[in-house]
Amino acid sequence: MTSLPSPTKEGGKPSEPGNPNSSDGLQAGLKNRHLSMIAIGGVIGAGLFVGSASGIAAAGPAILLSYALVGAMVVLVMRMLGEMAAARPSSGSFSAYADQALGRWAGFSIGWLYWFFWVVVLAVEATAGAQILEGWIPAVPQWAWALIVMLVLTGTNLVSVSSFGEFEFWFAGIKVVAITGFVVVGLLAVFGLLPGSDNPGAGIGHLTDAGGFFPKGPGAILTGVLMVVFSFMGSEIVTLAAGESSNPQRAVAKATNSVIWRIAVFYLGSVFVVLTLLPWNDKSITKDGSYVAALNSIGIPHAGQVMNVIVLTAVLSCLNSGLYTASRMAFSLGRRGDAPSSFARTNTRGVPQAAILSSVAFGFVAVFFNYQWPDTVFAFLLNSSGAVALFVWLVICFTQLRMRGIILRETPEKLVVRMWLFPYLTWATIAMISFVLVYMLTDEAAREQVLLSLLVAAIVVAIALVREARKRRLGKEASAETVPAESPVKT
Repeated sequence: MTSLPSPTKEGGKPSEPGNPNSSDGLQAGLKNRHLSMIAIGGVIGAGLFVGSASGIAAAGPAILLSYALVGAMVVLVMRMLGEMAAARPSSGSFSAYADQALGRWAGFSIGWLYWFFWVVVLAVEATAGAQILEGWIPAVPQWAWALIVMLVLTGTNLVSVSSFGEFEFWFAGIKVVAITGFVVVGLLAVFGLLPGSDNPGAGIGHLTDAGGFFPKGPGAILTGVLMVVFSFMGSEIVTLAAGESSNPQRAVAKATNSVIWRIAVFYLGSVFVVLTLLPWNDKSITKDGSYVAALNSIGIPHAGQVMNVIVLTAVLSCLNSGLYTASRMAFSLGRRGDAPSSFARTNTRGVPQAAILSSVAFGFVAVFFNYQWPDTVFAFLLNSSGAVALFVWLVICFTQLRMRGIILRETPEKLVVRMWLFPYLTWATIAMISFVLVYMLTDEAAREQVLLSLLVAAIVVAIALVREARKRRLGKEASAETVPAESPVKT
C-alpha cells in the first residue's frame, strides 16, 4: 500500500520530513550514528584516493593550497546550507529551499540537474568498482560486476532507509579508519618515529627540495583547484538524509560544525602526508597512485591491494549514497509537482520505490553507454554534468541570501545555525565560485565541461520557465471560466 502526499504549495512551509507521522510518507529510520558517519564519510570520495596524484603532478606541493581554497569554499557553502536545513529540514534540501526563495523555476532546475549529476556518477562508480573486482576475479566479466554492485545496492535502498544507513555507516567507517590510520602512520614515518619504516623520515623537507613549494609557479594553484574541486561533491548529502532522522535539526547542526576538521584531516592531512613522504615529482606517485606510492615508501606490504580494498569501499559508499541522494531528490521533485506523481509515493516501509527504481534505471542506461560508446555518448553525459557541483553551490549561496529573511519572518526561533558574517561571506563565496567557473573557460581541459554543463542547465531552465508560463496561462483561463456572471443590483 502506498501513500501519495499532496505537494507543498508554492510559498508554503514544507512539511516536517523525519517525523514518522509527517504527511511526506518518509520514515525516521536513520539513527544519530548513521548521520554522523554519513557526515564524516560524505567528504571522502573515491576522487580523493584516485585523483590526488594528477593534482600533485600539476601543482606540486602547492596542491595543498588548492585543497585549502576549495575546502574553505565548501565549508562556507555547507554553513549556508546548514542554516537553511536546520531551520527547515527537507528531503529536497537546497532544491526545496530554492523553490521557496528564488522561485519554482529555480527549485525545478537545480533539482533535476542534481539528480542528473548523481545518476551519471552511479555509472562512473559502478564501472570503477567493476574494474577492481574483475582484477580479483577475472572469470566474471566487468559488465557483470557493474550489474551486481548496482543490483545489491539498489536492494539495500529498497528495503528501508535504515538499511541504507547501516551500509553507509560501515562503508564510511572503513574509509574513515583507513584514512585516519594512513595519516597517523604516515606522520610517524615522516618524522622518523615509525619502527621498521623504509622511509628516510625527512620531515617536511620534501615540500621544498624538488623545485620549491611552487615548482610550477603560483598559477598552478588555480589549475589544482580545477582538478580537486569535484572530489568534494557529496558534503551536502547529510542535509538530505537528516530529513529521515528523529532529530534533523541537531544532526544538521552537528554536521555543519564538524565540516572544518573533517576537510582538514581527511583532505589536507592525507595529501600533506603523501607530499612529505615522497618528493612531489617521484614517478611512483603517477605510476602507482599517490597513496599506494606513499604506503610503498613506508614499507607496507601489498600496499596496492590494501588501497584497492579502500578504493572499492569508497566506490561502493559513493554508489550507495548516490542512489539514495538521486532518489530523494526525485521524491522531493515529485512532491512539488515537478516530476511524475509516482515519484512522491512511498511504500509501507516509507521508501520512495518508484523514485529509486527510476534513478537506478537511468544509472543502468549510463553504464551501458559507458561500455558501448565511452568516447561519445558517455563522454557527453560526463562532461555535461561536470560543472553541476559548482552550479549547486552557487544556487545554495543565492538561496541563503533570500532564505535568511524568510526564516526570520516566519520561524526565527529555528535559526540555530547562522552563516558567519552574513551577507559578506555569502557574497565572497559567490565571487569565489564564479571565478572558478570563469577560470575553467580558460583551461582547455575544463572548457568543454563548463560549456556542456551550461548548455544542459540552459535547457532545463528553459523547460522550467515554459512550464511556469503554461501554468500561469492555464490558471488565468480557469479563473476566467469560474468568475460568476454579474448579478443585477436590487433597488
